Amino acid sequence: MKTFLIVSMIILMILILAAMIRAILGPRIADRIMAINMIGSMTIAVIAILSFYLGESSLLDICLIYAAISFVAVIVISKIYIGIYREKKQREGA
Repeated sequence: MKTFLIVSMIILMILILAAMIRAILGPRIADRIMAINMIGSMTIAVIAILSFYLGESSLLDICLIYAAISFVAVIVISKIYIGIYREKKQREGA
């Protein structure tokens, strides 16, 4: 069972690196926002697996806090992107 947890954490870390590459390279801002959201979700999964592996229920509290912060961060980034997009469209139309 412990081997499965370690392997799953390693796989999630590799997927986080792949999402980080997507966040850096783009090509669009929407791809970057989606990659940031994926990184947050996979980090939450890693923390939850680590909590189970170590038998520390206090890590689940950290996991919940991280989920809330990640959700708010993606909402803020999306709002900024929508504002920039609308401003750009207004400049092109005028």
